[in-house]
Amino acid sequence: MPSSARPARTGGSPEPAAAIVLRARGLAKTYGSGDSAVHALRDVDLDVLAGEFVVLLGASGSGKSTLLNILGGLDKPSAGTLEFCGHPLTGISDDVLTTYRREHVGFVFQFYNLIPSLTVAENVALVTDIARDPMPVDEALALVALGPRRNHFPSQLSGGEQQRVAIARAIAKRPQLLLCDEPTGALDYATGKLVLEVIDRINRELHTTALVITHNAAIGGMADRVIRVADGRIASIERPPRRLSPAELAW
Repeated sequence: MPSSARPARTGGSPEPAAAIVLRARGLAKTYGSGDSAVHALRDVDLDVLAGEFVVLLGASGSGKSTLLNILGGLDKPSAGTLEFCGHPLTGISDDVLTTYRREHVGFVFQFYNLIPSLTVAENVALVTDIARDPMPVDEALALVALGPRRNHFPSQLSGGEQQRVAIARAIAKRPQLLLCDEPTGALDYATGKLVLEVIDRINRELHTTALVITHNAAIGGMADRVIRVADGRIASIERPPRRLSPAELAW
């Protein structure tokens, strides 16, 4: 897997000549067979550019989480091809796919998956111990404004703080892709916006390509592109006229 350069970015949109980091063609995912088969994805074509902020919108069961899991190497498609920076992610060994996930992808989920017996700093250090070129733990915590909480345990943090620790853990290995599945789904309105501000900052300052799954259409306002998924297919792709800051969002 390449250690691809992250192109410079200005303003709220990726550079017109930005490299394609993910290229999917004809992606399909079927669970089961025969009459009981479930077609979670159907013939998905998608390009994602370096430094882009993409929001995937869709109802529960639309296929958006399946798509994100395949893009992140957590699942394999039943058909189609997927490339990362020109390198195939389909038809490769599990070991190569594991390397892709470890070196290039950071994941953030709705539930924080922190280890309760470890401090904030120790939870983040779990990733830095296995990453090839990690950032210092305190640098990652500073990016999510949690430096003063480094020695606290998850039980001593609010839900929003725990989610920010999860983001710090995801970005500490300097991933090129930050994949977030309903990162605000378990949070209240004000706390959710704080978490979105952190994701937005990571995207803008580190030029990390971000894909965020949500059922909340208002969050699409902060994206470079909004991709709506329905019945396992890409139903539409929209580019907001102006990329909003999280503070400007309302729902």
